[in-house]
Amino acid sequence: MADGRTPRGASEAEAAPVGPAPAVRPFLVTAGRVAGAAGEASSGRTMPVETQLVATTNGLRALDRLSFEQHDIVAACRVPQSIAEIAARLRLHLNVVRVLAEDLRTAGQLSVHVPDSGITHDASVLRRVIDGLRAIPDSRRVLRDTD
Repeated sequence: MADGRTPRGASEAEAAPVGPAPAVRPFLVTAGRVAGAAGEASSGRTMPVETQLVATTNGLRALDRLSFEQHDIVAACRVPQSIAEIAARLRLHLNVVRVLAEDLRTAGQLSVHVPDSGITHDASVLRRVIDGLRAIPDSRRVLRDTD
């Protein structure tokens, strides 16, 4: 999870990064596309990094028929995770995960939950996040200075 804890029901091995960074170029994974097959290209909007992805029953049944990256994304989404978490965990470029997630959503293998944009652009939320991060002591157990 984003806070560094293992999700409920997931073992430590499932929460660890999958392996070394891939040697395949991002444009090869997405076949040169910069937007998903359906929605993103026509709407001009990309999924925000905080968009939550959850594997569907169809996606879990189709795991053995998916490409490596698609398989890893659907397998990782057994528990809800954001696009940013998936990209970091699988060590894939953020836009590669966006394109593949849109393809998987179109195929019915992922459920996508986009947060309300009014809440995500609220400055008070950002201020609370900053304050929370400052409240965490560093490795020397020293709190950061505040503004």
